[in-house]
Order: sequence, then structure tokens, then C-alpha cells
Amino acid sequence: MADRPESARAEAVVDLDAIRHNVRVLREGAPGAELMAVVKADGYGHGAVPVARAALAAGASWLGVCTLEEALDLRAAGITAPLLSWLHLPDEDFTEAVAADVDLSVSSRAHLAAVLAGARRAGRAVRLHLKVDTGLSRSGVQPADWADLLDDAAKAVAEGEAEVVAVWSHLACADTPDHPSLDRQAARLTAAWRAACERGLTPIRHLANAAATMTRPDLHFDLVRPGIAIYGLDPLDRPAAESPLRPAMTLRARVALVKRVPAGEGVSYGHEWTTLRETTLALVPLGYADGVPRRLNREGRMRVLLAGAVRPVVGRVCMDQVVVDCGNDPVREGDVAVLFGPGDHGEPTAQDWADELGTIHYEVVTGVHGNRVTRTTVGGGAR
Repeated sequence: MADRPESARAEAVVDLDAIRHNVRVLREGAPGAELMAVVKADGYGHGAVPVARAALAAGASWLGVCTLEEALDLRAAGITAPLLSWLHLPDEDFTEAVAADVDLSVSSRAHLAAVLAGARRAGRAVRLHLKVDTGLSRSGVQPADWADLLDDAAKAVAEGEAEVVAVWSHLACADTPDHPSLDRQAARLTAAWRAACERGLTPIRHLANAAATMTRPDLHFDLVRPGIAIYGLDPLDRPAAESPLRPAMTLRARVALVKRVPAGEGVSYGHEWTTLRETTLALVPLGYADGVPRRLNREGRMRVLLAGAVRPVVGRVCMDQVVVDCGNDPVREGDVAVLFGPGDHGEPTAQDWADELGTIHYEVVTGVHGNRVTRTTVGGGAR
């Protein structure tokens, strides 16, 4: 990446080489299973289409999204890999998704009926993933209702309206690999899968998310579904030096203004910080409208990498900008300030932000949003 980009005011730079590296790490850790790269929420804020292409090039064989719109966007981009969409309303029109060869998850008999209606309109059989609630208590069929769903699905298969591709579920506590709920959920999934097989269906099983992919090979079954790990953020919250993953996103912006300010001047709203001496302030055009949380700089602990040093953000985070105290160091308008990145040069990381905010790194990267932040891809084959 160039140190002084010529045009981007603010950008989230996504390293596709890091994406490919992370997918290869995950593939090597689950050699007996296929790998579904989860690219929901616009690839966790990284860009679903370029991430999907990079992941497939590195060995992923499936893609996973939440919504029909996300699935159809990938198909519109020319991506033809097996693709699962799993979170829908029962009154959605599934016709276009079935016609586009999107696999669909169902979590109730009503969902199944709506999907089958879409298949009839599309004039082709739908590929189904039947989701059983094994203990997360979100989507998925309750075990008490599982037999009725299987009966409906088996009837649809017999009538040529559907193919049951998989029985699946999602883990509640995978980031704690020895949590007893993991074994309970795996046993419930296997029982549901066996019930499907007893009806003459031939589904695969999938359960493991990123954390289970990396720590519980006994839960890999036929397919693993890593999400956050693909983007280089460790689901086990290990320090970067201990993780095999490489963070893919760097959030940065060019300095819009540099000025000398005398001692005793308040900075930003509320004057929560006042200059103690004459100093140089740099204005960086990213704020809470772009995904920099206002509470991030509580007690003045936010830092950025700017002009070769890690420097403090002073005063409140504003909607459009933050102010950086540069002391007497030479800083120029147009210099690049890195708000977070892989940490290779001492810059803060998404995990650092999460720790400061009392949240998870998922929220940090998916929170970078708005049309003022340009998504830029780098790495071999970026386009």
C-alpha cells in the first residue's frame, strides 16, 4: 500500500492475500470437511464479492450468507459456487433465489411451505438445508417439531420439488471449546440427522463455526462454516503473536488539516481536553458516522498511527472527524493516519478497539460503514 494515496479521503483497505492465507489455514485445520466461507453482512464489512472470490481461490467450496439479497448479489457478480442463505421471513418470495440455484435453509414448516411455493414458481427443485435448534434457541426447528418437518420435506423430495442437501445447526459456546453444551448440541444434531436418514433422505451434516473449526475436529462433520476467522480476527481472542490468522482490514484516512494551537485551548465538543502546551493538531476526517464509536475515546485512550508514531486522539470523537495531538513533530496535510490495522507497525488493531469498547471485534469491522469510506482491495489478483 502506498503511504500517501492520491485520492481516497478515508478508506477501509482489505488485503485479499490475508483472506487467502486465512482460508488456507482453516482448510488445513479441517482436511476431512468442505469449507463454507461466510460472507454475510457484506463480507463482515470487507466486501462480499472480492472476499468470496479470494476465499474460493484459496480452497473454499461453499459460500454462506444470511439474506436472499446477499445471495442474489453474489450470483449477479457471476459467482456460481454452492451458496447457502439461511435467515428469511416466511412470507418472502423465494422464486428468484431458487431460480438462481441458491440453497435455502428452513426453520419451520411455514418456511418450508413458502420455499416450496417459490420452487414451483421457478419450475425447478430447491436445495434445502433443514435447520434444527440444538440449543442456541434462535432459528431452527424445535426437536419436538422435527418429525413433522421431515415428513413435509420427504414428501417434497418424493414429488420432485426439493432435494434435502443438509441437516445443520449453530453452536452457542464454540469460543469455549470445552463447554459442555458443544457435545450436547452435536448429539442433538446427529440424532436429527439420523432421523432424516431413516426417512430415506441423504443429507450431509454441518455445525462448526470458526472457533469450532479451529479447536474441535470432532465437530467438523461434512462441512465447516468459518466466518470471522476468514477475515483474520481470532475467534478465540488470542494475541496476534499467537494466532495463525492475519487481519485483513486496515482503516485509514488522510489528514485534512494541520494547525498550531497555543496552550490552554479546549479541543472538540465540551472541551474535555485542553492543550497543556503549544502543540500541533491534525484533523482526521473519520467519525462516528463512519464507524468510529463516540465512546472509543473515553478517558483519552484512543490512538492512531500517524507520521511514523502512535499518537493520541484528543477530545471527543465527532460525527465526521477526530483530532490528533502531534506535539512538535512534523505532520503534513495529506499524511495517512491508520486508525486500526493488523498491528504490524504498532497501530491499534480491531481487537484493541473491541477491548476498549467492551465488545467483540466482529462489531468493530462490521461497524465501518457509510458511503464516505471507500473499500479498497489489495493483494494478488485484487480488482
